[in-house]
Amino acid sequence: MKLRRLGASDLEVFPLAFGGNVFGWTADEPTSFHLLDRFVEAGGNLIDTADVYSNWAPGNHGGESETILGRWLKKSGQRERVLIATKVGMEMDPSRKGLSRRYIESEVRESLRRLGVARIDLYQAHIDDDATPLEETLATFGELVESGTVRAIGASNYGATRLEEALRLGQGGRLPRYVSLQPHYNLCDRAEYEAGLESVCVRHGLGVIPYASLASGFLTGKYRSVNDFGKSPRGPRMRRLLNERGMRILDSLAEIGRELDATPAQVALAWLLARPSVTAPIASATSVEQLDELLGSTELSLPRSAIDRLNGASA
Repeated sequence: MKLRRLGASDLEVFPLAFGGNVFGWTADEPTSFHLLDRFVEAGGNLIDTADVYSNWAPGNHGGESETILGRWLKKSGQRERVLIATKVGMEMDPSRKGLSRRYIESEVRESLRRLGVARIDLYQAHIDDDATPLEETLATFGELVESGTVRAIGASNYGATRLEEALRLGQGGRLPRYVSLQPHYNLCDRAEYEAGLESVCVRHGLGVIPYASLASGFLTGKYRSVNDFGKSPRGPRMRRLLNERGMRILDSLAEIGRELDATPAQVALAWLLARPSVTAPIASATSVEQLDELLGSTELSLPRSAIDRLNGASA
């Protein structure tokens, strides 16, 4: 499988990234280890996590995903075969959030400790912090790159205007530039990325690694009514998508899947992969069987007619 370069960085990534938000939440440690083993065995190399994962689960406080990933790295000896992407800035608790110098310096130490690594391959601003000057955030990231603590930096959940401003600040070379964007983007959620963010990414040559690529599981086709919500802890999130448009998208995915001998999830990820601006969608799994299904999307090439039908159904 041909790797794709992530923006202007020296990072070359498999066209599907593994989402580590499930580690310590819907995937316990032994399951997480099996999933990571299989992902790397199949050629995958980009693993995305965050300091905040998964503090929303009962009994968790954040850091669980990084901790499990760090234990797997130690046990497997696979550090040189994978790229570790983690994030900072999302609220851990009311006193721990943001992108100030002090907070980033504190959190990167904690992430390195939990991961058990000396360097993070891609360190991302998890969410914009309008209370902190962009110059302060970028300067801090730059010092981490200069020290060798971080290889490259990226942004997540930035609006087009702020992303453009951050990139402009890095044009002179005094401050570092983000090499990637991690946006919320999938067949159900197209507007924000396509209306503004995509043109910024293309113009500045950013790599794009969308999260929620399967709309929290909706695009797998397993949620077609409120009676299906119990199939997963994410089930209640599907309520906003259970409408005429959502059903139209699912019907199109199923129909195209039958024509191409593929599953709806594979077709949905292949649609993202066919978008010229997208580098590697992020998707998570809780079983090896699910993971193998998702990996199949990297071998699926959608004909132009299928892409047009999906674009029309999700317009």
